[in-house]
Amino acid sequence: MQLDELELHLPPVFDIGDKVRIRKLIKNDGTFPGKQVGEVLANIGDVGYIVSIGTYLQTAYIYAVHFLDKGYVVGCRKRELEAVETNPENDEQ
Repeated sequence: MQLDELELHLPPVFDIGDKVRIRKLIKNDGTFPGKQVGEVLANIGDVGYIVSIGTYLQTAYIYAVHFLDKGYVVGCRKRELEAVETNPENDEQ
């Protein structure tokens, strides 16, 4: 994404319920409560489900990914995720 490009001008890449895989190591930047800054929150290859979609600085989508095996939700950018499978309920709409 170029600096002058706004991701929010396009629809979200992922939908709620989509199964996704982490493409990049995710560490706590200080915004995740109960974990030390720099502590690993998600490893490359971890799989979770999109549970909500928000925005960051009115320029990008933030996808809340629930990792069932870890028991918590982590906010991820589009570039940090890849689709594993889409939610079939979204295809019916």
